[in-house]
Amino acid sequence: MLANKTLIGLFFLLFVPVAFAQEPAPAAPAQPKVVYHGFDPDIVTNYVTDGQKSLGYVRVTMELMIKDEKFLPLIEHHEPLILDAIVGVFGKEADTTIKSLQGREEVRMKILQKINELMKKETGSELVQDVLFTKYLYQ
Repeated sequence: MLANKTLIGLFFLLFVPVAFAQEPAPAAPAQPKVVYHGFDPDIVTNYVTDGQKSLGYVRVTMELMIKDEKFLPLIEHHEPLILDAIVGVFGKEADTTIKSLQGREEVRMKILQKINELMKKETGSELVQDVLFTKYLYQ
């Protein structure tokens, strides 16, 4: 009788855990890792002043928030195109837009939209999540 209980106990120890073992859950897809790309040196360009008698200038330091670190080489490759787009946006803005907080936000959104349009055309996807001004000086 004691031998039967021992055998039943061994059976449960050896085979029951196997019956309850589950397959490991499939690994969740890796979350994209957001990275930032800055431009060196600062971007310095002109903008239109009232009456168009003279040009003002703006100096900005900006960071591009890239949706995934795998897109960083594409951004670096297309940096000249991106810089040209940024300078183009600033060059079309009036001084009242450049100098106001609301205007600064509008410029930021225009730059984001323009960069993503260009990247969509060049690479097939919008790579930039956001544009951040870290320094913004105008005169």
